[in-house]
Amino acid sequence: MKKVVLGFSGGLDTSYCVKYLSEEKGYEVHSIIVNTGGFTDDELKKIEEHAYKLGVKTHVTIDAVKGYYDRIIKYLIYGNVLKNNTYPLSVSAERLSQALHIAEHAKKLSADAVAHGSTGAGNDQVRFDMIFHIMIPGVEIITPIRDLKLSREQEIEYLQSKGVEMNFSKAMYSINKGLWGTSVGGKETLSSKGMLPEEAWPTQVTKTGSEEVKLSFEKGELKKVNDKTFSHPTEAIQYLTSIAAPYGIGRDVHVGDTIIGIKGRVGFEAAAPMIILKGHHALEKHVLTKWQLNWKDQLALFYGNWLHEGQILDPVMRDIEAFFETSQQNVSGEVFVQLLPYRFQVIGIESKYDLMSSKFGKYGEMNTGFTGEDVRGFSRIFGNQTSIYNQVKEEAEK
Repeated sequence: MKKVVLGFSGGLDTSYCVKYLSEEKGYEVHSIIVNTGGFTDDELKKIEEHAYKLGVKTHVTIDAVKGYYDRIIKYLIYGNVLKNNTYPLSVSAERLSQALHIAEHAKKLSADAVAHGSTGAGNDQVRFDMIFHIMIPGVEIITPIRDLKLSREQEIEYLQSKGVEMNFSKAMYSINKGLWGTSVGGKETLSSKGMLPEEAWPTQVTKTGSEEVKLSFEKGELKKVNDKTFSHPTEAIQYLTSIAAPYGIGRDVHVGDTIIGIKGRVGFEAAAPMIILKGHHALEKHVLTKWQLNWKDQLALFYGNWLHEGQILDPVMRDIEAFFETSQQNVSGEVFVQLLPYRFQVIGIESKYDLMSSKFGKYGEMNTGFTGEDVRGFSRIFGNQTSIYNQVKEEAEK
């Protein structure tokens, strides 16, 4: 029998894929689920049991949380990446991590084909297909839901005819949870106007008042939260989420351009990512020079857009990551953040690399690095060419 590796989540689409590929197409199905921070151990065990009940030959669970951070999230933090100044790339980034692991598993098994449950209407189909084409060229890509243009009702009818028992009721909201945020889709996000109601958000608001948290960064990476040390930044992210998410922090609706050329809206909650990105950026503004900040902003805009469109394997991404790495050498210190219901604010930073040092002067008050006469001469030279331009233009137009 030919082998097919199937990216499996245990939902309706991938459950259909198992039955269709094994019973209609005669494939030996090997399922794989890549956990990027969205599943509990109990959920992963139930998904494995479900896969074997459907008839897969083998099923593997990949714990990709730390690898996901090391390969992708770390650079999103270094670049302070927010798609359209709003969205921390919660889902698009984790899909790339999943696709990479699925491709590696297909290589390991010498699979004849690889399959995923994407429809023909979103970004994920492009991300999965493109990475498979690059990493496992020549391996057939099978996408039953997309290729057969199946409706949810057709999938349910088929699985019921095969005696499959699972929860077929469709939730009002589509939720995708991961380490770097949770996306939420519903009827309110299908049009250009509308906000998700309170009950749609995965984390309900249970905290009132305010509290202050201290984030400790070492060379751009979050190492401590409130002096609590973690062995890996993923643990710090999860801990900060547990503190901040009950305030309703990090909720928003993102409007973006899809890879396939249509616009879409999606809700998301990302308490820890938003606080980390804004806190990290605040620290950078104190410890980096203006041209470091300027070039980082420009590179980060490209990096975030290219990552969103699935181009994680483009070698230019390694070049930009190398720039990000070197830019973080002095990004160490503490950031103080006040948490309140539905919002937060960065109070300030403390760092031994802080360039806002009083020994060089105080903005708006005094300067100790140069004299007033120095500034007079500098101002004349700094604007000299523009002054010449305006004088020549005035003479020419008399």
